[in-house]
Amino acid sequence: MILVADDDEDVRAQIVAHLAAAGYRIVESGDGNGVRDALSAAKPDLVLLDIHLPGDGFAICREIKSDARTRLISIAHLIGSIDRRERIAALEAGADDVIAKPFEAAELLTRVRSLLRARRVTEQLVSTEAVMIALAKTVEARDLYTERHLFRVAERAARLAVLMGVARETVEVVRLGGLLHDLGKIGVPDRILLKPGVLTRREFDLVKTHPMTGAEIVKPLAAYGSPERVVLHHHERFDGTGYPFGLRGTDIPLGARIVAVSDAFDAITTDRPYRPSRPIADALAILESGRGSHWDPDAVDGFLELYGALAERAVEPVPDAAPVSPARSVRAFEPR
Repeated sequence: MILVADDDEDVRAQIVAHLAAAGYRIVESGDGNGVRDALSAAKPDLVLLDIHLPGDGFAICREIKSDARTRLISIAHLIGSIDRRERIAALEAGADDVIAKPFEAAELLTRVRSLLRARRVTEQLVSTEAVMIALAKTVEARDLYTERHLFRVAERAARLAVLMGVARETVEVVRLGGLLHDLGKIGVPDRILLKPGVLTRREFDLVKTHPMTGAEIVKPLAAYGSPERVVLHHHERFDGTGYPFGLRGTDIPLGARIVAVSDAFDAITTDRPYRPSRPIADALAILESGRGSHWDPDAVDGFLELYGALAERAVEPVPDAAPVSPARSVRAFEPR
């Protein structure tokens, strides 16, 4: 279904005639309130939206694209101006395309078909994302100690990304990477994943394959802000001693650096088969001790700020049964 929104009745009638002749179902509106009513009654696949529609076409576009219930609807702004700035403004408002008036029937129908194809591809990718999240939750369910781990990591990582001022698209990649970061553990046997004691070198080598396995699994999301690089690199260390490739500093993708901090915090504050949880104050102190070596210092500072601890840099960890150095504390609490 296509929603045609233009206050010029002649233009609207022309568009409707072309689309109806091509077999499309049409809903019409002459103002912003009519668009909102149409969206409430039935969600169209495409909106052809005049930029000068009463109620502000740009504002309506932004409203549609910012609502989780409607953001996947394709929008083409109808524009009668050749002003380049106005075309750019239309795209910045979130439109997927700009169609100039007056237009030929062949061009209109070609643009419509292209936008509807893009909508179908997007829906398939969203479905793929849902399947992958279901798989990740299945992996998480194998370990009763990490219930809701994925969602906590994703939520905290997204909040940290916003605080660090990353682009909106990157925040979504970080959120999705947080949800899917451990997906590759689907290939790690339970006897290793749930082992209460210290892993052997061979066992740990097998655990270390999970970022690459997970990255391969999430590749189908490449056209939808893929989290592949987040999944692949979330166990790299800022000093280059991490895995799987030993990347150093800003060579590690920013999203992976952000998720690494969130993942570590949740690992430290959660009971695991191989050790009990630690208090939040301890976790923040451990992050602080690994700042610039284990983790990105900016990401650590941002995380501490989120928890109101940036001004309390002197928080000291509760010691283990035997005193340990900060570096040993960091290693001991690294997520597997």
